[in-house]
Amino acid sequence: MNIQLTPQAELKLKEKLGDKPGAIRLIYDTEGCGCAVNGFPGLRIVDEPTMEDIAVETGSPVPFIMNRKQAVFFEEKMRLDADPATYSFRLDSSGQNYGTNIQVLDARA
Repeated sequence: MNIQLTPQAELKLKEKLGDKPGAIRLIYDTEGCGCAVNGFPGLRIVDEPTMEDIAVETGSPVPFIMNRKQAVFFEEKMRLDADPATYSFRLDSSGQNYGTNIQVLDARA
């Protein structure tokens, strides 16, 4: 899987990571959506990958991962952009728009 980070998205993610170690996890959140196939994308900052995580190629020094079981919800090539005024992100691909107001939640201990 490959996510092209725009320069603005890379800058915002680096700001959110700060000096603490961590990785950005792309998630497909189904909590409260009723069905396991209904959900929305999100970004979580985690301490480290789990055994279920796979690396996502970004061409950036920002470490990016996702749960291998959630890969089915995303296309192989996507693009992540950031709103310059907020910490809101937009994830899309050539085939669809995954979200225009994706938030980053810092879930590090």
